[in-house]
Formats: sequence, C-alpha cells, structure tokens
Amino acid sequence: MTKKANGTKNNKSFTGKSVAVSIATVLLFAAVLAFAIFEGTKNTVTVTANGETEEIRTHAETVGDVLDEQAIEVGKDDFLSHSADTKIEGDTAIEWDQAEQYAVTVDGETRSAWTTENTVAAILEKAEIELTQHDKVSPALDETVDEDTVIDVEKAYEVTIVDGGKDKKVWSTSTTVADFLKQHSIELSKLDRVEQELDELVLPNSKVEVVRVEKVTDVVEDAVKYAVETKKDSSLLKGSEKLVQKGQNGLVEKTYEVVKENGKEVKRELKEEKVVKEPTQQILAVGTKTVVASVSRGTATKQAAAPKQAAAKKETSPVKQASAKAETAAAPKAATTAKAAPQPAKKEAASEPTGGKEFYVSATAYTASCTGCSGITATGINLKANPGLKVIAVDPSVIPLGSKVWVEGYGNAIAGDTGGAIKGNKIDLFMPNRADALAFGRKQVKVKILN
Repeated sequence: MTKKANGTKNNKSFTGKSVAVSIATVLLFAAVLAFAIFEGTKNTVTVTANGETEEIRTHAETVGDVLDEQAIEVGKDDFLSHSADTKIEGDTAIEWDQAEQYAVTVDGETRSAWTTENTVAAILEKAEIELTQHDKVSPALDETVDEDTVIDVEKAYEVTIVDGGKDKKVWSTSTTVADFLKQHSIELSKLDRVEQELDELVLPNSKVEVVRVEKVTDVVEDAVKYAVETKKDSSLLKGSEKLVQKGQNGLVEKTYEVVKENGKEVKRELKEEKVVKEPTQQILAVGTKTVVASVSRGTATKQAAAPKQAAAKKETSPVKQASAKAETAAAPKAATTAKAAPQPAKKEAASEPTGGKEFYVSATAYTASCTGCSGITATGINLKANPGLKVIAVDPSVIPLGSKVWVEGYGNAIAGDTGGAIKGNKIDLFMPNRADALAFGRKQVKVKILN
C-alpha cells in the first residue's frame, strides 16, 4: 500500500514538470516568434551625423522620431536632408550636419554667422553681408575656413585723387597713402611731391594730392639798351641836336633753370649769362651857339644914332644938349607909335623873296610881355631887350632852329624859338605887344625857308 502510494506520488510530480516545461517552451517560442516578427518588421535607416555614418533598424515612423531615438537635436541653421515629418518607408538615409559659428568683422565691427558651409563666400552670404567689387575680403572668397578663422571685410569708399592737377574719383579701403598710391599704380618721380604724409590713413571722402614737379632749362635772348653820350658843339645853335653816331642795342643770352609744378612755372633762377653782342653807344652833339639877330633898318638907325647923340653931348653947347635931350625924350613915343602900326613890317611883308623851300603852315602869335615870361628864346635871344626883332617859334623837325625864313604877312624872320604846342606845320610869330598878338589870331600862311 505504501509502495503504491509512493509510485502514484512520483508519477504526479513528473507529469507536473512536463507540463511546466511544455508551457515554458511554448512561451519561449512565442517570445522568439514575436521578437522575430518585431525585428522583421523594423526598417533599416542609415544616419550620417556630422560626417559619421551609422545604420540602425527602427520602427520609427518619421525622420523626427529617428532623430529623437538618436538623441539628435536639430538647430535652425543645421543641415537636415529630410524634413522632420518625413515618413520612414523602407530603407532610408538621413544626413544631419550641425551648423558651426563663424566670426566676421566688417570695418572692425564683429558679427556671427551660423552655417554648415565652410567657404568664405557662403559664410558671408549666411551673415547677409553684401559685397561690391571694390571691397576687400580676407581670406579670399573661395577659401575654406574653420570656426577658429576670423573673416575680415573692409568696405570700399570713394576717395578723390588729384594727380598733376587733374581730379579723379576712385574706390579705396582703409589703408595708408603709400599703399593707396601703389594700389592705383600711381608712380612718383624723384621730384614729385605728395601733399599728404605717406603713412597717413586714407579716410572716406578724403583727397590725396600728387604734385608733378619738373625742372627745365630755358634759354632766352634779351636786348641790352645802348648808352647815350652827349657832347657840346659850338657850331650848332643852342637847343638843336645832331646825331653823330647811331646807337645799337646789344644782345645777351640768359640761361634759366625753371621749376614747374603741374605744368605751371613756380620758380625761375638765372644760371648763366653770356654777352652775344656788345651795345654800340649813341653820340649826340648838342648845340651851344647863341644867335645874335639883326634888327630892322629903322630901329637899327635909332640905336646907331644914340651913340652919336651921346658923343654930341660932349661937343655941343648946353642949348644943343637940351635940344638933344628933347629929341631923345621923344624917341620912346615914336617907338610906341611904331609898335602900334609897324610900317617897316608891312613894307617888308609885301616883298616875297624868290627861291627857298615853300609850304603852308598854321600861324599864331605870342608876346614876351606875359606874367612870368623871361623873354629868352630857346636859342638865347632876349626878346624883351630886342622887341623889334622878327622871331618865330617852330618845330625844329620841320624848320631847323637858326634858319632864316620869310613869312607871308610878317616878313623876314629868324627861327629862334620853340613851343610845347608848336608841332608839325605850325609856327608862332613874336609880336612886341599883347594886343597885336591877340589881334593876329590864327591864320594859314605861306612860309619859305631861305637857308
């Protein structure tokens, strides 16, 4: 009884174990099958992140889910090959590149640019920096850089360059005057001058001025004025001149060093002077001879009679001397009457001599009795002392001084005086008193030069 009971007990225990094993096997198979089915339904996704590629299998439905599984956070400037809501269907390749920060300075002001590109041009475009062809960029636009590289941009601005006096607008970036001239291929000669300092900065709207300097040699010929020597000549009438030797200018050659700035002369320095031709001195003979003119016949008789009367005083009696004095006292009255109506002048004027150079002149009259007048003519004749003389004032270039002339209506006379207004075919007739001179007025008369 006891053995049978023990056998039954053992059979029950074996049966229980078998059932448990079977259940475990079924569960394991189911788990393996479920896993196999789970794995078999996954999609293969290739993820390239920052250049590193990894292949994963996932049940993620969208690209965003895949990135979440991979703990990838996408920034706004990052590169992502697909949008986050793109469905995962079959094998898919996803590329993600994280943006990097680049530093850009524009005219010394720093800016930041986030981009996945690494060329200078792309970085500047991302930073929204517009460039002109005159702007200066370093490094060059086509170079690749890393995030440790600072990109420098210098914006160009207009500058006026004055070269040799001519203005020109050009573009420049911040630089020195020396570099600016080099950039624009402006060469300087040894004498040229730049108004600004070469190490001075070229600023916007500034002016760089280049003065072109040159030295040239200028040879000119100048006349040397001849000297005039005067010599006294007693054979010529006083007031007249005679050319003995004609003067000629000399010639001197002068060599100058001329400095020009922008084509205009600013300095001239005499370097050499050479006489090419010596001047010839001009010699003039100046007359010193004084003319003693003869008086009219009637006057001469009176003047000649005076000595006789003086002599007679010594020989005659007191009665005769008194008579002589009376005659002498009457003489001035007779002279006065002659002045008012000079009969000898009218008689002489009626007789026109033959021969001689004949022409017509404009005649006026003058007197020596004016206030302040000395009465001495240009040839030294004292008209106040000799009021009866026939003297005319002439232009010596027309009628030579000292010439004997005949004047229509005046008679024979001497060309013994000159006058400031007597030029050309004009003469001035001397008359003893002012009333006669005024009465004469101006007339056209014929004259003859007798010698």
